[in-house]
Amino acid sequence: MSGENSIYSLLKAKFLIEDDALKTWKFILFLFTLAMLMIAFNHNYDEKNYRITKLTNEVKELRSKFVDTRSELMKLKMESTISKKMEARQIYPSSVPPKKIVILKPKEKSFIEKLKIWE
Repeated sequence: MSGENSIYSLLKAKFLIEDDALKTWKFILFLFTLAMLMIAFNHNYDEKNYRITKLTNEVKELRSKFVDTRSELMKLKMESTISKKMEARQIYPSSVPPKKIVILKPKEKSFIEKLKIWE
């Protein structure tokens, strides 16, 4: 009988109106506050996670655009592409290959050789 009585009193929520109900209300308020904090932190975490995913996708897109632009630049820098564009201006590549001009610097005298002049 006491088992049925305790279930019945639980269903009627007598623990909320008894003499020591203040402790129960404080505990319920604590649990409610804890639940609200958990929900708020979870929402904040999800928001940051979505932002990270969005930025990661944006980085991938920009990297892809960078690679495309770089390959296009490499095509534009090729000698054949430049030659074709210069032909429109009637500038043609030289048939004679360029020659390298080397200028030799006179050898500097060492400190000791400079001192020998004074002897």
